[in-house]
Amino acid sequence: MKYLKPIFKKIFNPFKRIKIYLKHKAGWLDVPKIIPYRGYGNETDVFIEGMVIEDKGLTKPQDRHKFWHNILATIKRFSSDEIAGVNVRANFLGETQVCETDELGFFSFHFNINNKLKQIDYNKWYTVDFELMDIIIEDQQAIVAKGEVRIISPKKQRIIISDIDDTVLVSHSTQTMRKLRLMLLKNALTRHPFPGVTNFYKALKKGKDDTSNFPFFYVSSSEWNLYDLLEDFFYANELPKGIFLLRKLEYSIYKFWKSGGGSHDHKYDKIKRLLQLYPDQKAILIGDSGQKDPWIYSDIALEYPGRIEAIYIRKIRSRSLFQQEQNIFEKLQNIDTEYLEVESTQTAMEHARAKGYICSV
Repeated sequence: MKYLKPIFKKIFNPFKRIKIYLKHKAGWLDVPKIIPYRGYGNETDVFIEGMVIEDKGLTKPQDRHKFWHNILATIKRFSSDEIAGVNVRANFLGETQVCETDELGFFSFHFNINNKLKQIDYNKWYTVDFELMDIIIEDQQAIVAKGEVRIISPKKQRIIISDIDDTVLVSHSTQTMRKLRLMLLKNALTRHPFPGVTNFYKALKKGKDDTSNFPFFYVSSSEWNLYDLLEDFFYANELPKGIFLLRKLEYSIYKFWKSGGGSHDHKYDKIKRLLQLYPDQKAILIGDSGQKDPWIYSDIALEYPGRIEAIYIRKIRSRSLFQQEQNIFEKLQNIDTEYLEVESTQTAMEHARAKGYICSV
């Protein structure tokens, strides 16, 4: 019971307290695991987050996996218990900090790196070392992990901010049964990107001179529970390596099909924070019309006039912002923000080439 004291200190949900207690008594409490998410920063400040959860033993996906392997993996992602109230130590560039996980098992670190690096390599991913400082189960070995951080140069011309579901990854977010089928029966290797997305994103990364290495941020309403699936999917499809900014889980395993739904206010907040952290950069925003992207992106552009170069929206629904909000479209034109609704990636790519966002070759 002594091992549960730090956890109980942070758990306010009585049902979850009972669940953790019973699992501990039955010996079912799994080994804890640190999952760091890719961090980001500028020349003075770096931010990195992560979770401490039970290690459910998720294996790397294979294209030959049967449907029951994929169903089991989905259940594991949404049934792992987050470990609250434990201390995680992080070491970055010789500085050590300690953070206590919140009720959902999340930790967050903010490092000030001013004058810590004589010369910053803006094309490099820097390493962060993590260690769990509390004992959760008997005979626990050292729990460590390594994270990555990209420091983005103030001289970069732009950042690329993209949604994921139905923008990059075919998800059928507006059709519950088709969405559920994909979540349960497919994995990162058997799910598909939209045609042309990989080439378009690679071109945006390279920019007009074909060598720019512009940074990518993937801001999505998907939950952090899907982080491993998204990481594997992006790697398998050779999409640009970037920073994922996802959402904390709002639903239990019994409502996992609601993943990616609900309020999308967090996307607005995260994009706004990026624009504030990188005040010298412009941005290109990419999303779809299945949910709130046209309205969120337009509001951002109007709030930060001159900062958003282009908004690309993949048409999922027949409704159009052009038709419903003509005054917003005119306002976007007045602040030199290109707004384009497209049915194919090729159309967006041709527009980007014409505007000089990507190489003309």
